[in-house]
Amino acid sequence: MAEASANIGVNFPPFLNSSSRSSLPSRTLKAESALTSNLKPFTWFKPLKLTAFAASSRSTSAAFNQTDGGQFHPRIEADNPRKGRVFFLDVNPLCYQGNRPSLHNFGRWVSIFFEEVSHSDPVIAVFDGEGGSEHRRLLLPSYKAHRIKFTRQPSSQRFTKGNSRRSYQVIRDALRNCNVPVVKVDGQEADDVVATLVEQVLQKGVRVVIASPDKDFKQLISDNVQLVIPLPELNRWSFYTLRHYIAQYNCDPCSDLSLRCIMGDEVDGVPGIQHVAPGFGRKTALKLLKKHGSLENLLSTAAIRTVGKPYAQDALTKYAEYLRMNYKVLALRRDVDVQFQDEWLVERDRQNDSTILSKFVENNHRNSLVQPSQQV
Repeated sequence: MAEASANIGVNFPPFLNSSSRSSLPSRTLKAESALTSNLKPFTWFKPLKLTAFAASSRSTSAAFNQTDGGQFHPRIEADNPRKGRVFFLDVNPLCYQGNRPSLHNFGRWVSIFFEEVSHSDPVIAVFDGEGGSEHRRLLLPSYKAHRIKFTRQPSSQRFTKGNSRRSYQVIRDALRNCNVPVVKVDGQEADDVVATLVEQVLQKGVRVVIASPDKDFKQLISDNVQLVIPLPELNRWSFYTLRHYIAQYNCDPCSDLSLRCIMGDEVDGVPGIQHVAPGFGRKTALKLLKKHGSLENLLSTAAIRTVGKPYAQDALTKYAEYLRMNYKVLALRRDVDVQFQDEWLVERDRQNDSTILSKFVENNHRNSLVQPSQQV
């Protein structure tokens, strides 16, 4: 069952020290400075002081065509009729400094986010539910198996359910006091909850921005869905759009997800096809996906005719179900039992942000590492 609620009435300017630096968990996306110099301004967001990718004043919608040479090119269409935007804040990865829990780190990043990124736009905070993604572990026991937290820390600082619950309550209360609804669905990862809510928001004609360092959200990018990513080395958040995605990967999000299914994802404990077919490498996978578009198209075609060299054809037919299982594990779900509430779309009252978050950080500033009563 989902928890979702918000208190109306608190706000303030950020407390943060611009000279401070922080790191995020290993799944944090790296900034690619070379990318920004080759990109023209994207569209429908107002300019923000801390964005690495500037926004233009005119709304446009970009679609992409694949040429015979496998290159993706933008096609600018009519102005996008969607109005307004809503932010989804992926809370859990912000609660770490490096690979260690830190409430102070959360307070600092959220302060920057409220002051410099979301402003008065609606924000919905989403937490991982108790138990995480059980359905993925049933499909693939190795899924995130290495992410057992704090096993090498002193016993007095190890993660416990009680400590996690207390930390969740502290963060939840701070967000609610900043007029941010909090959503948590037991047995579900925040990624799937966000993906489900994004689908519902888009049906309402509203644009979406997902605030997270998690690379898995890249598969949701579209004309109407952007990411905003924390950049610890620059001490700021940066917008990441479909145009940036195409420039970086030269494929669409569907093709990139298919590539991850073929090559695997070591960070998430998902083995690639090279573990069972060593000759099948990234170059082969890219070539086939650029021709067939998606993993399912590729597997369906390979089942009825030859799609590549004998070793590739053999691997795709012999290990088709292996690859489909990877897709089930890596693809975000859109069917979580959670419902977006229309009242979440109201402009957020931010007048007390500074008071609330500065108090939050003050209460946790002594501990870069979270103490037992504060662990996340």
